[in-house]
Amino acid sequence: MHEDDSEQARIDAVRGLEAEFGELVNTMRRMVADNAARLAPGMLPAAYKVFTTIVRRESVTQSALSELLMADKGQISRTVHDLEDLGLVERTPDPNDRRSSLLSPTAEGLARLQQARAPMERSLVSTVQQWRVDEIRSLTQLLHALTTGELPSSRD
Repeated sequence: MHEDDSEQARIDAVRGLEAEFGELVNTMRRMVADNAARLAPGMLPAAYKVFTTIVRRESVTQSALSELLMADKGQISRTVHDLEDLGLVERTPDPNDRRSSLLSPTAEGLARLQQARAPMERSLVSTVQQWRVDEIRSLTQLLHALTTGELPSSRD
């Protein structure tokens, strides 16, 4: 066993990782709140998360959205209604179930989201400006492995 692979070294490394994730979570909360306010003044971070989930999925039923976000269906319904009123989301009939509708971002919603995200994206690009592209990709792979519980794909 390599000295860096001792049980105490692993525990210390995980504690350091936990501390950095705490800082990352705080940074992300601030970013989401700032992006939400830029997207629509007064928008709460939870509504921003609902909207960005719809954007990522491109079209999703309200029921599936509630499951994805592990949120109360009534709250999701109210939030979606607010997003519709803001012109960010639209409903279309679900071709697989006429009793249901699909939620999709509007072109206006996508344009406003791009504008809302721009300051943070510029900041992130600036932060990693001196990093090599393979380092950025490696971090992305490691984060994916951590969130999925898989071994890092870069392991040989």
